[in-house]
Amino acid sequence: MMLSEKIMTLRKKKGWSQEELAEKLDVSRQSVSKWESAASVPDLERILQISRLFGVTTDWLLKEEEDGEVTLREEDYEEADSRVVSTEEAERFMELNERLALPRALAAALCVLSPIPLILLAGLSEYGKIGLSEDRAGGLGMVILLVLVAAGVAVLIFTGTKLEKYEYMEKEKLTLQYGVKGVAAKKKEAFGRRYNLAITLGTVLCILAVIPLMTAAAFSASDLVYVYCVGVLLGIVAVAVYFFMWAGSIQGGYDRLLQEGDYTVEKKTAAKKISFFPGAYWCLVVALFLILGFRGMEWSDAALVWPVAALVFVVLWIILKAVAGAGEERRKRR
Repeated sequence: MMLSEKIMTLRKKKGWSQEELAEKLDVSRQSVSKWESAASVPDLERILQISRLFGVTTDWLLKEEEDGEVTLREEDYEEADSRVVSTEEAERFMELNERLALPRALAAALCVLSPIPLILLAGLSEYGKIGLSEDRAGGLGMVILLVLVAAGVAVLIFTGTKLEKYEYMEKEKLTLQYGVKGVAAKKKEAFGRRYNLAITLGTVLCILAVIPLMTAAAFSASDLVYVYCVGVLLGIVAVAVYFFMWAGSIQGGYDRLLQEGDYTVEKKTAAKKISFFPGAYWCLVVALFLILGFRGMEWSDAALVWPVAALVFVVLWIILKAVAGAGEERRKRR
């Protein structure tokens, strides 16, 4: 089999058009067409790129087979279905992921904090502690809530677009160039102490967050004190979410590259089966929020759907991943 035939066969096996392959190799479509028709031959740099891209050796690419067989043998492309990650690409991904972890964590914490102004304003207005009617206090609190949520979501979307080009790491099987695994493993090990500390602090804060409410109940505090305690609870939980998000984002980046934790090949396959869930779930939450508001419930009360929905989402997502993972394990054993 000639080089031209091998390039065409590898491309078709991936399901790529000539334009898509040309884009990945930073050449024109006409160049790919000439290679596949044997009108020209890729230079050495392109040969190396093709080798990395498809996970095959340069020796196999350049060696012509006498029988002209077009069908690739299994041993020739055992890793052709995987995505090759170069050293430069891995370094760029890890650097970007670490840099974006902080704003993503702050955005998540901001979303948890968003109901606090609404709860405090509504409580203070109800007990005559501020010169605002309940309607005005609720409306102002709702505006602040939406602004904070919008700011948090905007940051998450913006940082998500920055990482969009690396989404394949969550979905495809990866083949790392020589040296990438060692570098990523060392960075993950170095980060391990901070990761464990952040997860421990976040867990402890979640446990301690209920203390204000329990203390208020023990001393039969007034309803206004309970309002303050709810605000404190959400504030503590927001700090915990910050630690979880920051540490999880960085650790998750290393796991993606190394295909460990939630990003093993088996778990990636299972994740594809439940990828529909987040979009469907939050559409239902939005619908529920609007129904409650337009059916007569105070918008300030209806807004509590959001923090509750966030907690329920985490629980359901964990359960779905466990069920999908177990199903994938059973499929592999058959």
